[in-house]
Amino acid sequence: MSKILVVDDAAFMRMMIKDTLNKLGYTDVEEAADGAIAVEKFQQLNPDLVMLDVTMPNLDGIGALKAIKQMKPDAKVVMCSAMGQESMVVEAIKLGALDFIVKPFKPDRIAKTMKAVLG
Repeated sequence: MSKILVVDDAAFMRMMIKDTLNKLGYTDVEEAADGAIAVEKFQQLNPDLVMLDVTMPNLDGIGALKAIKQMKPDAKVVMCSAMGQESMVVEAIKLGALDFIVKPFKPDRIAKTMKAVLG
């Protein structure tokens, strides 16, 4: 089963995403509250997928995405943010994000992304 790292500064949002993933059968889910912690946990855990919020303290999602891609260029990262501005989406995709889920999300949107990214 795939290991997933969910990164969001809002504990409620991490819980919502984790709950959705659990219902989809993904039970190996770790959490991080900001981009700096996410980069540390990525090094420790080597997850199959990172779901990364954009706006966070200490290190934002774009900075964390850059750091993760430097460590492992083929890392699978999906951005998940309420900031669905076109420029953010374009920048994240250019930096290697595989998808961009806009909050509030529907569980079927996460299911579709999981299937596309992890098979």
